[in-house]
Amino acid sequence: MRKKLFLGANAEIFKNAKALRYNMTPAENALWASLGLRFPNIKFRRQHALGQYIADFYCHHHKLVIEIDGSIHHLPEVIQNDFEKQQFLEEQGLKY
Repeated sequence: MRKKLFLGANAEIFKNAKALRYNMTPAENALWASLGLRFPNIKFRRQHALGQYIADFYCHHHKLVIEIDGSIHHLPEVIQNDFEKQQFLEEQGLKY
């Protein structure tokens, strides 16, 4: 189950995801609170490790990834990483 749920994420990715859970942005905090209120019967995970990436929010049951992107995502190197991340996640059968 663990491999399927985390797509083979390594210990370093788990460590980074844990750190991000304790340092969420105001937008991520707002969405996290809203998800629980609007969808009380659907389990979402925050800062969830998926392979070499970390999804802001992930619902395993629906195979749904939600990302909250700030202005840093307009930088060319970040755009390329986001493209590769999206491609990887979609290849795993996830909705992004």
